Amino acid sequence: MRASRGPDGLPDLLGFSGRRYLVTGVLNDDSIAWHTARALQEAGAEVLLTGFGRSRRITEAAASGLPYPADVLELDVTRPEDIDALTKELELRWGAVDGVLHAIAAAPQSALSGNFLTTPVESASLALRTAAFSLHSLTTALAPLLREGGGAGAARGSVVGLDFDSSGAWPGYDWMGVGKATLGAVCRYLALYLGRSGIRVNLVAAGPVETVAGRAVSTFDRIAERWEQEAPLGWNRADPARLVGPVLFLLSDLAATVTGEIVHADGGMHAVRMGAGALGEPPGPGAPARTAAGPAGATRTNTGPGVPPATNATPAGPSPTSKETL
Repeated sequence: MRASRGPDGLPDLLGFSGRRYLVTGVLNDDSIAWHTARALQEAGAEVLLTGFGRSRRITEAAASGLPYPADVLELDVTRPEDIDALTKELELRWGAVDGVLHAIAAAPQSALSGNFLTTPVESASLALRTAAFSLHSLTTALAPLLREGGGAGAARGSVVGLDFDSSGAWPGYDWMGVGKATLGAVCRYLALYLGRSGIRVNLVAAGPVETVAGRAVSTFDRIAERWEQEAPLGWNRADPARLVGPVLFLLSDLAATVTGEIVHADGGMHAVRMGAGALGEPPGPGAPARTAAGPAGATRTNTGPGVPPATNATPAGPSPTSKETL
């Protein structure tokens, strides 16, 4: 059987040419979701984005920067009527959906930045609903369309969610961290119940990147600095495009046997405890600077080529609620 070819005439190894993907969580072009949408279009896929409320205009502006025009559909995942309307619109336009990127999360400041012990139930519920239950709501609503998508054989549509390592507690991440832990459980149960339909559900646990969502967490800089100092492969918080590869893999036919999985795209940080910094060696090739405390609180900096040194600056104050998370 001859491999299909993409718009550039090269073999379409990932199988995206001519397929249809829904990408949520695009706020601007520094998001993982935006870079994923661009990569899908460049591979020959058709893409639709979602936005909601006043921020939808920001998403529409970001959509205008993609290689090809992409419509933005209304979706507030806390409103069942929005999910119903989205499903009907996708059925009308496409009749089937080959894949979905779930890049949605939100939490008020009362549920973040050290407020864990005093968070009211309403704020905690919002964090859980948007970060975790929304994956269930969106996936189950689109399941009939996902069953009609995908490639040949038993494999059908693929759903990929963006995650952040929840195997431990991160200061300041608070109820969003609880939401991400719940997201992993929701992913596994969706994989269990939708597997017989050929629908795959997986997560990509990314390291910290400088997005609107990241800036909403007051301790973001300290968390990101730890990654840059200790991740075995090094880390660059300013490069969300590097995280697109694992997302594309899980959306593609190459991952036809993978479901219920969390792929860590975090420079190896999840796999270590003390971090590579304890070895006293510089980070991996091309990684950002790694700093280490010296005597009397002094700071020692190892700087890679063309990379600015990391700092120990005090993190900025609370930022507004955002829709794509760390």
